[in-house]
Amino acid sequence: VDELEAIKAETLAKSGLENAYVRAFAWRGSEMMGVSAQSNSIHLAVAVWAWGDYFADKMKGIRMTHAMYRRPDPLTAPCHAKAAGLYMICTLSKHAAENEGYADALMLDYRGQVAEATGANIFFMRDGAIHTPTPDCFLNGITRQTAIKLAKARQIEVVERAIMPDELSTFDECFITGSAAEITPVAEIGEHTFKPGNMS
Repeated sequence: VDELEAIKAETLAKSGLENAYVRAFAWRGSEMMGVSAQSNSIHLAVAVWAWGDYFADKMKGIRMTHAMYRRPDPLTAPCHAKAAGLYMICTLSKHAAENEGYADALMLDYRGQVAEATGANIFFMRDGAIHTPTPDCFLNGITRQTAIKLAKARQIEVVERAIMPDELSTFDECFITGSAAEITPVAEIGEHTFKPGNMS
């Protein structure tokens, strides 16, 4: 891990970029075809590219719809890994949302509980407290963890719990977090509206 972090820092420095996205990729080679790939070589690359806002006009609050697909049961996939295969339903859901004029989509989990956006974790505000789904079947993002630490340092209550879709109408504010999304306010999820405010 230390060696990889050093390579990422070196790659970023050589790029000359100040506002950039850094991503490490690992993949198996093509020596064997089929489900079993244990003898394939493992490759690693680090990419760096210029990064602006992930969402246009994000400070106004993005519009989201509901995703058709759901986050899988953790017994069906390594849900805490940032793995390419897990992005398939996210990509399909985001494309469908964009085709309908939305910026993103809210994904439920296999139980029908609120999970996350297609590439970002989600938070809601009510009565001065932050509510966010427990990351038991989706990635507990670094930006999510940072947002929670910052909120707690400011004495803001953070409640990690199961959130049902019928609760969306009870929240005042909503925002999403992620390496790409950073912290982005949400103005709408389907029929539910939120007003970007002091927290989002």
